[in-house]
Amino acid sequence: MTLATVRTALPARARTRTPFHHHVGFWLIAAVFTLTMAFSTLPAPLYPIYQRADGFGPFVVTVVFVTYAIGVVAALFLAGHLSDWFGRKTVLVPALVLSIGSALVFSQWAALPALLAARLLSGLSVGLLTATATAHLDELGSRARPGSSGARAAAVATGANLGGLGLGTLVSGVFAEHTGTPLHTPYLVFLGLLGLGTLAVFLAPETVTRPEVRPRYRPQRVSVPDQARPAFFAAAVAAATAFSVFGLFTSLTPVVLRGLHVTSPAVAGAATFVVFGSAALAQILLSRLSARTQLLTGLPLLAAGMSLLTAAVWTSGLALFLVGGAVSGVAAGLTFKGSVTTVVALAVPERRGETLTGLFLAAYLGLSLPVLALGLAGQNVPPRDAVLGFAGVLLVMTALLARRFARR
Repeated sequence: MTLATVRTALPARARTRTPFHHHVGFWLIAAVFTLTMAFSTLPAPLYPIYQRADGFGPFVVTVVFVTYAIGVVAALFLAGHLSDWFGRKTVLVPALVLSIGSALVFSQWAALPALLAARLLSGLSVGLLTATATAHLDELGSRARPGSSGARAAAVATGANLGGLGLGTLVSGVFAEHTGTPLHTPYLVFLGLLGLGTLAVFLAPETVTRPEVRPRYRPQRVSVPDQARPAFFAAAVAAATAFSVFGLFTSLTPVVLRGLHVTSPAVAGAATFVVFGSAALAQILLSRLSARTQLLTGLPLLAAGMSLLTAAVWTSGLALFLVGGAVSGVAAGLTFKGSVTTVVALAVPERRGETLTGLFLAAYLGLSLPVLALGLAGQNVPPRDAVLGFAGVLLVMTALLARRFARR
């Protein structure tokens, strides 16, 4: 089944919109998606500064990240699918409002309680945004280019997601290096940009018609045909595996840099940008590959990248760490894009947002668990031993997944 076969008829109230309107709306939503994801990673290079200001240790940083992850998972589980019922814009606007609230808290207070509250708000925002924006881009792309396969929309959506995550760390690191108020200036800049992003959402066309009878509320569930469930769950596990590498790299960056006595926030931001930027670039350059080819290429590369990262941690090699990050980024980007394309093709059209929410729920669980596991393990064993154990688990997972997709 291709993306073209799952397109629905244009909603009645959207038929007055021309392909041009949907084309403009497509790029507006892509920009908003990128911006919001970039905001979600602004604090990453700044954690050492927060630590010096408040005197907390590395494990507290893990708690802060887990707070963010809790927000993401809670929003995905409780509300990420509601855009199928109430419209994409109806969910995107509250998502941006939550990010604006997070930026306000970040820009005014630097104490640990404020940091936790701001990260929770940011997590809730991302949980509402990811599946909704991905579904919105797919629908806007099909309206702008009737009969298209949807590969372009999938590439832009996953590129905005992962590219935004990397862009946030890069921008934040540069601000921290060159401004006197690194814990305030980046958030004030993004506060203004998020305000413009909210306006952009209002200008974009809606692609969902609300049902006449409001469905009874229920939390997230997977809505795919029974015969497609094995393929969905395989794609969800692949997405979780890809995002676990992102979580691992994010956790390891401060450990590796601290071991090399590198304290520059700009270097920390650039190091994290390497993995996310490589992921976004790979998705753009290789977007024409089939989903199966992307998965079968990305999974072995994940194993190679993980091996390089493990060797870098054991040898304290910055160059090897960055190369491993780039390889892992390319691999995770291809794996995640292949997962998204697979799931969109499997989804029932009127429940596309709900099905994508299930995928992102798996992905963000994959992102958060390595961070939590490494934080806990760091209390008892050296980081390199914890990384070696994680690498072993991931190598087994990639082998099993590659075998599964090779049989399709």
